[in-house]
Amino acid sequence: MPGLIGKKIGMTSVFSADGKNVPCTVIEAGPCVVTQVKSVDNDGYEAVQLAFDEKREKSTTKPLKGHFNKAGTSPKRKLVEFDKFAKELKAGDTLSVADLFEEGIFVDVTGLSKGKGFQGVVKRYNFKGVGDATHGQHNRLRAPGSIGASSYPSRVFKGMRMAGHMGDERVTIQNLRVLKVIPENNLLLIKGSVPGARNSYLIIEK
Repeated sequence: MPGLIGKKIGMTSVFSADGKNVPCTVIEAGPCVVTQVKSVDNDGYEAVQLAFDEKREKSTTKPLKGHFNKAGTSPKRKLVEFDKFAKELKAGDTLSVADLFEEGIFVDVTGLSKGKGFQGVVKRYNFKGVGDATHGQHNRLRAPGSIGASSYPSRVFKGMRMAGHMGDERVTIQNLRVLKVIPENNLLLIKGSVPGARNSYLIIEK
């Protein structure tokens, strides 16, 4: 779907028309530069590659420098492919927040969730922890308890909920309402929370 690359600025709240205080996320969306237009003949599929956020030239690899020079733009930090844009685009075109979004529409926001490190089952899967010492759990209140039979099948089934790495994964929140568009500052105010820490990159799709 068509969309833009953005950066999470933080959270705030605004008052709705009926006087309710609505929490929202402030996102700097664009402007994004078209760096490549892919076609079925050349690439096997149709897509538009957008780039966002300035990057120092000395920190850019030579292949990427050539890629950006071909599009006639300065080096960027983030590249993402989108499709199904309503208008025809070519390399070097710029898309702003006002070109795609207006107040009241719904969007999907994709980002990298906050990393929590190695966590136990109580934090990771909301296990009860304290309480009845059942399922093999004796005196360790935050232990997972039994993870399977010992005799048969003599193994642990795939997908067993256990302690492990939590967060730092791609997450998409669907159907978030755009509360306000501030085109002069390239800002979107989206109802509710979105994945990621402050200043992390987001993908906003219509």
